[in-house]
Amino acid sequence: MTIKRDNFFSDPIHITPTHREIFSQGSKTYSNSTRFFPKVVRDEVTVLYAFVRIADTFVDSIPQDEKGFRDFVSRYHIARERGVPSGDSIIDEFLKVSFKYEFPDQWTDAFLHSMALDINKKTYDSLDETLEYIYGSAEVIGLYMSRLMGLNAKYDRAAQMLGRSMQYINFLRDLSEDETLGRRYIPLTDTSLIGLGEHDYRSNPEEFVRFYRAELSRYIGWQKEAEQSFSAIPRRLRIPIKTASDMYLYTANVISKDPSIVFRKKVKPSKTRILLQGFWNVLTVGL
Repeated sequence: MTIKRDNFFSDPIHITPTHREIFSQGSKTYSNSTRFFPKVVRDEVTVLYAFVRIADTFVDSIPQDEKGFRDFVSRYHIARERGVPSGDSIIDEFLKVSFKYEFPDQWTDAFLHSMALDINKKTYDSLDETLEYIYGSAEVIGLYMSRLMGLNAKYDRAAQMLGRSMQYINFLRDLSEDETLGRRYIPLTDTSLIGLGEHDYRSNPEEFVRFYRAELSRYIGWQKEAEQSFSAIPRRLRIPIKTASDMYLYTANVISKDPSIVFRKKVKPSKTRILLQGFWNVLTVGL
């Protein structure tokens, strides 16, 4: 059954200061990399990021705001299924983009499912469990971006691999932050370690370093698979995607030199490094 949608959803998207603030505060790498997109695309990416970040914030806050998350999901589903605005600009502007590019409902449902897992599930004991979470939390974001950039389904696998790789390096980078929330996304199936806390590192530093570098290699393998399809992305749109990808590789290289750094700081590229890499890509991408 085709749902008749309010004409509101056919209007141009409207970026609010809240959208911009969520993006700029939520991810330095993404927000600075997207400066290299054309404005229309940059605005649509900002809308996407605000939606996923708000949902994530509900379940990552201390204490968790489970009611806020459930209400957010309910408002989203009502607006989507009835074709009427929710009155929440984060939801409504996201739906404009979703309808414009015909995102399958299953993608956003998978994303919200992964966010819901964060309410009760704390540890992931197999790679399959982790990948189920990553599909909703990151791979579907890659699929959103692929459609937004005009790519067809032929490149869906590459889009998913880029989302997967970026999420996995985030898990490796944010180890201490996740431990504070009582979470462990990285399965311990290929190590004798019984945990990934600082005390586990101090008890067996050699095994911790070996295991961490192996997991970084897993991330690099997924990223390299994604990068094989970068040439399919129109040059102007490829620049910010490659810039973000380059910066995650930078993060991985820093951590690989000394994996214990994850207990001392959150490894992130500076704004200057991101912009310089972006300008370098302006000069070299497509040559």
